[in-house]
Amino acid sequence: MSGHGSRNTFEYAVLRVVPRVERGEALNAGVLVYCRQRDYLGSRVHLDVDRLRALDATADAEAIGRALQAAADVSAADPGVGAAGREALGPRFRWLTAPRSTVVQPGPVHTGLTADPDAEADRLLRVLVLPVEA
Repeated sequence: MSGHGSRNTFEYAVLRVVPRVERGEALNAGVLVYCRQRDYLGSRVHLDVDRLRALDATADAEAIGRALQAAADVSAADPGVGAAGREALGPRFRWLTAPRSTVVQPGPVHTGLTADPDAEADRLLRVLVLPVEA
């Protein structure tokens, strides 16, 4: 295989919502996908408010949604980044996936192969985040 159909290594992490850090219970709410060869850094987020309420009836869904969106915004390609541009994608992914003890936490980084990292982000959202369909 060569050209556009070739597969490249990508890295991904699940974004988890931990409404009560002391309890450690988590809800998958997004994915971050980074593919250096394709200069791609993307994310997908989906907060299941009913599942969040099941973990913590007092959780602030709006604030958690904003925190998830902030992570998505950091990963989004920003033409205003200028000279940092492409070189910033790797460090940005590393920053987003660094352990933290906030309500939105990244899971471990995993790797795979893909020919289309954007489609991979959609697939990972379906498989790892969205409610399982009966």
